[in-house]
Amino acid sequence: MGTQERPRMSVHKSNKNIYVQIVDDVEGKTLCGASTKVKDSKKAETKKNTNFASALGEKIAKTAIEKGVKKVVLDRGGYKYHGVVKAVADAARKTGLEF
Repeated sequence: MGTQERPRMSVHKSNKNIYVQIVDDVEGKTLCGASTKVKDSKKAETKKNTNFASALGEKIAKTAIEKGVKKVVLDRGGYKYHGVVKAVADAARKTGLEF
């Protein structure tokens, strides 16, 4: 569960895309979010690989830091910590988020 000081970074993956949100559970608000679901980039059949996940982790970290969030709690959504979940988390850490 995330608080105002340390919101929750929720990672969800579907069959084709990855979704990441930073949520303040106390107020019930989504502070920012990002996904690999982009309409103009239909080249790849699936956007659920580590290259897309790393770019998504960087994007969510930059957006969160712009909104004043530097520390988060990782919610991997029941997924194992490897593959795309690990790639998102590592890229977010490298860009500046702490968790």
